[in-house]
Amino acid sequence: MISFSTLPLSSALLCDGGNEKAVLAHLHPASECALHLPAAIGDYTDFYVGIHHATNIGKLFRPDNPLLPNYKYVPIGYHGRASSIRPSGVPVRRPSGQSKPPEADMPVFGPSARLDYELELGIWIGEGNALGETLPIADAADHIVGFCLLNDWSARDFQAWEYVPLGPFLAKNFQSTISPWVVTAEALAPFRVAQPERPEGDPRPLPYLWDTADQARGALAIELEVFISSAKMREAGLAPHRLSVGPATSMYWTAQQIVAHHASNGCNLNPGDLLGTGTLSAPTSDGYGSLMELSQGGKSKIGLPTGEERAFLEDGDEISFRGTAKAPGYASIGFGECRAVILPAT
Repeated sequence: MISFSTLPLSSALLCDGGNEKAVLAHLHPASECALHLPAAIGDYTDFYVGIHHATNIGKLFRPDNPLLPNYKYVPIGYHGRASSIRPSGVPVRRPSGQSKPPEADMPVFGPSARLDYELELGIWIGEGNALGETLPIADAADHIVGFCLLNDWSARDFQAWEYVPLGPFLAKNFQSTISPWVVTAEALAPFRVAQPERPEGDPRPLPYLWDTADQARGALAIELEVFISSAKMREAGLAPHRLSVGPATSMYWTAQQIVAHHASNGCNLNPGDLLGTGTLSAPTSDGYGSLMELSQGGKSKIGLPTGEERAFLEDGDEISFRGTAKAPGYASIGFGECRAVILPAT
């Protein structure tokens, strides 16, 4: 595992052709390697900074007022479950839990009928802070060791019933999937871009969340893609079907603002902690980061190459994410796969 309390190792050894003979003896084909979690994750916090996703989901429940009043003042988040985070390739068991169908008088217990994925970036914490101390926004980037892809699987039927008044619980904690290596902050330096300007009339962040340099270079030029492959598609030898593609700049708050806010009350972040951005959706449907949005809450179905249709995930479906950092004049950087297949409930 990476030592998150030290700087990442330099890639100079791999870049120098003179080292080829010595290095090759210690390299293995990626296809023959079993990749594990890159850190012992002590804590996991999931945020909700994808503005377009938050608006889309809000419209399903509050058409006239999709965003709650606090959204544009504070990076919304909740404390998740670190023990159930797994690396790419580990299957996801369909969870069972409690839900209340609209037509029912009483809740029922059973397998989730509205299982969904959520396209997110994961933020890895390097050096943390002591309990009672804060992390100024201007220094927050120094505490981010790198990034990964994150699928925060969601049982939408459980979530709708249980989230009031304390937020997600069993709808989220059954499993989350991450790409199995850390793309370091140093490697992503060429792909830093300006944070998108807030719409006219939106409030300026409070001083502890505002840094001019962060606004100028705090976002990341990463293309995010979601693919689905049903069991029937794999049997027919068909390639995965792309559901969406969009930019990681669809974040209302930067990664640095997320970190600064998390520690603003003196909460101690530790090396190896993982923070999720929340679902990242583009402004248009071809870049939506969840089936909840693509299917309009289950009202519309998405067609697959086999003629199958999906509003939510079925057993045997495999979801995979891809992330690619791109910038003119630089070689692109991939994030590795973030993939898992759905197994039936027990």
